[in-house]
Amino acid sequence: YVLYTSGSTGLPKGVAIEHHSAVALIDWARSVFIWEDLRGVLTSTSICFDLSVCELFVTLSLGGKIILAENALQIPTLPAAQEITLINTVPSAIAALLRINAMPPHVCTVNLAGEPFPNEIAQQLYQHSTIRRVFNLYGPSEDTTYSTVALVERGATSAPTIGRPIHNTVAYILDRHLQPVPIGISGELHIGGAGLARGYLNQPDLTQAKFIPNPFSHEPGARLYKTGDLARYLPDGNIEFLGRLDHQVKIRG
Repeated sequence: YVLYTSGSTGLPKGVAIEHHSAVALIDWARSVFIWEDLRGVLTSTSICFDLSVCELFVTLSLGGKIILAENALQIPTLPAAQEITLINTVPSAIAALLRINAMPPHVCTVNLAGEPFPNEIAQQLYQHSTIRRVFNLYGPSEDTTYSTVALVERGATSAPTIGRPIHNTVAYILDRHLQPVPIGISGELHIGGAGLARGYLNQPDLTQAKFIPNPFSHEPGARLYKTGDLARYLPDGNIEFLGRLDHQVKIRG
């Protein structure tokens, strides 16, 4: 299938994703989510966006139930809101629901991605007695929805990281010469593994520029995706997201 994403360029790019990559996402989800999570999965993302792959394919493949809505902010008037057990959305939408005290009463897991995630939101979610887990997820469309995951701890005081690579995924933080940077030093985040897209539809030059041979793999044809994101590994093995490479502002050098 093909999903169109503008990324930082503003120009639509068709990301061609193969069946096995969606299967790899489902395989990871099987190891993370339990039946209690999947009894009622809010499905409010347009099929034009990659989050819908998780909401639809993962839920139905694992025997769960989808609860359709136009968007997450429709929850207060949604007849089936009482049945929602898992929400996938962006932090700003969850923040809006928290402000109006509209979290469904039986939600047990919340997956947040796509925006900076303040720790305060996670801790507010944990004040709801039914919520057991809050995840911060990161991933470009070019890697089939999710690439890394972090379980935000109840009572944490620092900003969530984007965690570690999910199953079947590798993450490298490299300098401009494609050499790994030391722990704590920032570099460009490169993603590899089973989730990588075939490339950009009818854009071979862009595909070649962004999907490069993996210099750390002995597997024939192994590739890395250059995310354009700035990140660093922390001493505990988690990855801290630092923003876009092309959005950096230098002050005094």
